[in-house]
Amino acid sequence: MRLFDFQVNGFGGIDFQSESLSLEELRSAIDALHRHQTEAIFLTLITDSVDALCRKLENIEALRAKDETIAATVRGYHIEGPWISTEPGYHGAHPVELALKPSLNDYQRLRDAAGGNLKLITLAPELPDSELVMDAARTDGVRIGLGHTNATEEAIDLAIRCGATMATHLGNAVPQTMDRHDNVVQRLLSRDELIACLIPDGIHLPPFVLKNFFNTKPEGSVFFTTDCMSAAGAPPGTYTIGPHLTEVGPDGIVRLPGDTRFAGSSLTMDKAVDNIIGWLGLGRVEAVSCCSILPAGHFGIDL
Repeated sequence: MRLFDFQVNGFGGIDFQSESLSLEELRSAIDALHRHQTEAIFLTLITDSVDALCRKLENIEALRAKDETIAATVRGYHIEGPWISTEPGYHGAHPVELALKPSLNDYQRLRDAAGGNLKLITLAPELPDSELVMDAARTDGVRIGLGHTNATEEAIDLAIRCGATMATHLGNAVPQTMDRHDNVVQRLLSRDELIACLIPDGIHLPPFVLKNFFNTKPEGSVFFTTDCMSAAGAPPGTYTIGPHLTEVGPDGIVRLPGDTRFAGSSLTMDKAVDNIIGWLGLGRVEAVSCCSILPAGHFGIDL
């Protein structure tokens, strides 16, 4: 298998959110990804100040230039935040104090710091001026995912017109209690224009919910991702994701101490394939395709 994961926050004990990420650390994480048959990723950065995000991108671009294996594996970047909802429950484990309103100038700074390798942004389309960022991203060939959002029907309509094609980790980054019918999960799930991006770890979505979501979408409109952080491919223990210190037990759940929120997953992509086969009844070829060929094709990635 040659798997592709478009949402990787860290791996093998290495936190990609660190501004001091070294060549040795990133290569160690890449080697661990390869052991789990993940040959290509979008390195994902979560909400931070724009200055800090730019420094991280510039550092990782310099590391890619020094190591062919890193460059061949890190095919681009997924920026998840800082343009996210600040409503309680919707920002998830992102540092809400660093959330920003969309800014065309900030988008252009991030795009340039990424050296032309910005591939995906996740944002909340209900925020003021989100249209400016989405229009610019579409023009630049950057894909748009909707996540950490409480978007109305009208805001989703706007996002689709501006080129949004994905719903990021659908079913997550929402409050525990919502209206049983009129909620953003149902609003996004109902849109056949949007690809549902799902985390098949049995934790972010129970297997029966995963099955319902998968069966609801048109054929080819579900991509799977791990949304993994540094605990993935590593034993139980204490790990970081950005500003958070997390605890990961034998059950694989990434917990914020004293908090009910998850902070990413410890899922590996090869395990995701096994879960999809077991829980959805897919054949191996189809399951692998949803974790490789289909999403890679959407982003123009050659596996």
